[in-house]
Amino acid sequence: MVSKTVTEGNLEAPTRHPIDWRNPDFYDESKLFAELERVFDHCHGCRRCVSLCHAFPTLFDLVDESDTMEVDGVDKKDYWKVVEHCYLCDLCYMTKCPYTPPHEWNIDFPHLMLRAKAFHFRNNGAGFRDRLLSSTDTVGRLAGIPIVVNLVNTVNRNGPARRLLENTLGVSAGARLPEYHSRTLRDRLKERRNRTAQGEPANGTSGKVALFATCYGNYNEPHLGEDLVAVFEHNGIPVTIADKEQCCGMPKLELGDLESIERAKEANIPVLARLVDEGWDIVAPVPSCALMFRQELPLLFPDDPRVQKVAKAIFDPFEYLIRRHKEGRLNTDFKQPLGKVSYHAACHQRVQNVGQKTREILALIPDTEVTIIERCSGHDGTYAVKREYHDISMKIGRPVVNRVKKEQPDHYGSDCPMAGHQIENGLDSGQAPEHPISLLRKAYGI
Repeated sequence: MVSKTVTEGNLEAPTRHPIDWRNPDFYDESKLFAELERVFDHCHGCRRCVSLCHAFPTLFDLVDESDTMEVDGVDKKDYWKVVEHCYLCDLCYMTKCPYTPPHEWNIDFPHLMLRAKAFHFRNNGAGFRDRLLSSTDTVGRLAGIPIVVNLVNTVNRNGPARRLLENTLGVSAGARLPEYHSRTLRDRLKERRNRTAQGEPANGTSGKVALFATCYGNYNEPHLGEDLVAVFEHNGIPVTIADKEQCCGMPKLELGDLESIERAKEANIPVLARLVDEGWDIVAPVPSCALMFRQELPLLFPDDPRVQKVAKAIFDPFEYLIRRHKEGRLNTDFKQPLGKVSYHAACHQRVQNVGQKTREILALIPDTEVTIIERCSGHDGTYAVKREYHDISMKIGRPVVNRVKKEQPDHYGSDCPMAGHQIENGLDSGQAPEHPISLLRKAYGI
């Protein structure tokens, strides 16, 4: 057992260290398990993160049910039960843990879980389902084939077919699966590629934006990108779209497949870095993708100057708009009030430390009351659709669902469209979620 001394928590902002994933020690089993035991022991002594996700209750139950009621009584094979429930949301690190660096205990729970996932992936690989679910570009291209897309969407809505899918593939019949479109966002915006435009700089922005469509925005909800373009151009901000792109790598991060992330980085970063050199800012409509470029890739590839360049130039859409507003350049001529809005702040947006920019923008709309909900929806990209985790994911998201039920809003939604549909699944009321950028377009009447 690691000795626990009474110590004050970290009073400084948490510091993230680069991930030394090319070091052989990173994959050394004995060193990995020694670090897991050390960190788990500190977490057991603190327990502040018990309400965040299922990883911490799993750990604490293992400790409480052991013979010693300490971490040294837990079978090390059971450590994997903790690792599998971490979906790398980073909330424990950014909002709860008092022992993050520069504290002497140097605890970075999410990146330790990433190390464990990378060790497991290198030594065991991943099953067919997990490889399939994390191959978002491939699935999107295949599911979006015109003669295939209607069949895929019909199967995803069919009860018996979904039960068969659950029994054969392990995809929960109770999970809401995204729809696919044969006419992707990139198809809809293709005339914007290689566009030249001049925007008006403001508050650290160039005034013109290149859209990173994201695989979800491209294949599953292309209207989000269309709404973003409409809102930005309504505010005098020219928008283009990158010549090409592929998945940012976040689904592979959840698997611990770091080599695939490097391949995605080599496909995306040169294209985006060139756009930055040409004077474009980058905007991604899905928070997880922005987080990948802003935080995870710079920590995985700290010596790549192109990665650092893109990280400094990528923005959350509402972060970008609020910067314009602070210099009086946001169009506030709203045509339609929204009434009561229940707004879920996505975890992957919260940990970017951009503040409540979405709420601030929506609150500018006359006769609009915005209630913010800062709890995890439990979705996490692939976690909620897996048979063994779906019920747990719905339990994690239940407080968010209950808040929306209590508010009875005219509109509800999240910056993360998948979180919005997780809430929809819990509500089961027939009322669909609406992304904040779509609500803003509605308020503009455009």
